[in-house]
Amino acid sequence: MSIECARVGGINLAQGICDTEVPEPVRRAAQAAIDAGANVYSRFDGLEALRIALASKMRLHNGLEFDADGEIIVTIGATGAFYVAALATLDPGDEVILLEPYYGYHANTLYALDAVPVYVPTQPPHWRLEISELEAAITPRTRGIVVNTPANPSGKVFTREELEQIGALACKHDLFIFTDEVYEHFVFDGREHVSPAALPGLRERTITVNALSKTFAITGWRLGWVAADRHWARAMGPLNDLVYVCAPTPLQAGAARGLELLGAEFFDGIRIEYQRKRDRLCVALERAGLPPFVPQGAYYVLADISRLPGASAMDRAMHLLRETGVATVPGEAFIAGEEAHRVTRFCFGKTDADLEEACVRLEKLG
Repeated sequence: MSIECARVGGINLAQGICDTEVPEPVRRAAQAAIDAGANVYSRFDGLEALRIALASKMRLHNGLEFDADGEIIVTIGATGAFYVAALATLDPGDEVILLEPYYGYHANTLYALDAVPVYVPTQPPHWRLEISELEAAITPRTRGIVVNTPANPSGKVFTREELEQIGALACKHDLFIFTDEVYEHFVFDGREHVSPAALPGLRERTITVNALSKTFAITGWRLGWVAADRHWARAMGPLNDLVYVCAPTPLQAGAARGLELLGAEFFDGIRIEYQRKRDRLCVALERAGLPPFVPQGAYYVLADISRLPGASAMDRAMHLLRETGVATVPGEAFIAGEEAHRVTRFCFGKTDADLEEACVRLEKLG
């Protein structure tokens, strides 16, 4: 869809590029690291300064205690983190439960490793999970559950109670919990982000995947990390080396400095800014006759496009692109069943000017 958008000179609300401004301390520190000669490989698990900064960040923001030397591995984005985590813990044929709508990279990573994704639907409009359906999907081959909170594409923010219920099932059936918490600072309407590993009894079986891509608007820098109990992390580190060698060294330095310097005001500002962007896009979608499922977090909106012409969500998304010049990602990318054809995903991680222009164009559909 990004390619099709470029072809027509449209506005890309498809890919989660996040083209807002990179914080100045992050930019300046990366530039300084390049100038100072930090342009060779880092250690396979990342620069010490970044691992220490990440450990401090998780302690402060998530209530998590992980050792910077041996339990944190800097990776090529959250996708790289999930890949090495899955590579280290899964065998071919192992089943892993994904909650639908799911993030496509989770499914494709499992397919690439000959593991088996098993889809359990959540129910709109608030994407409620029926714990009985989750337990019914567990078989003797099930090895783990992926929890994406806040979720891409639905914007679902799992509550503490929901995570405790998932955790209880994981303990009962001896499963890993793979978490993807990339959008942890993008939570709206006073909600709380809860890290599953911080809940009682879950640290040892939870593998926490995260990234700085969205928080610092550096999606092209490809900086993520995985945090896990030392028992599991000792396998992930060498695999990260084998697959990726290391993350870009000077960019690691920039991210470390950003974590050191940017405080609560910066992170609170993310919530305020993106809730405003969410609200503007949702108003435009309502006016366009494309009812949104208002997200609780992240920076995406799923909207009902069933009134548009076409036999599939892809057809309807292409119609939308032709009529408005606004690109989206059709529901087939996130949902395996027929409901996929009713929805498409809009990204509001855009500059105010681009988002406003997209909203104006969409409103003309109404």
